[in-house]
Amino acid sequence: MNTFTAEDYERRREEVDGWEIGITSYRLGKLCYCKIDNVSPGAVFARGIGTTKAEAERSAMAHARARLATTRRRPVATRV
Repeated sequence: MNTFTAEDYERRREEVDGWEIGITSYRLGKLCYCKIDNVSPGAVFARGIGTTKAEAERSAMAHARARLATTRRRPVATRV
């Protein structure tokens, strides 16, 4: 049985199309993985896999942008 240890682990926050997201990327064996979550509850909504970190992040970001584009936003109510 092979045991993998995550290498090149990185976690950062960015803003994409007005949404704050968390990006986590790491390498397991020969492949790189990336997952994108919405920071507040931390739910992962996009993932990507590639042979390089950039490729995995590009794939995950494409899925994230597509999902965020279809998400409705409600205006913030102001109290009077």
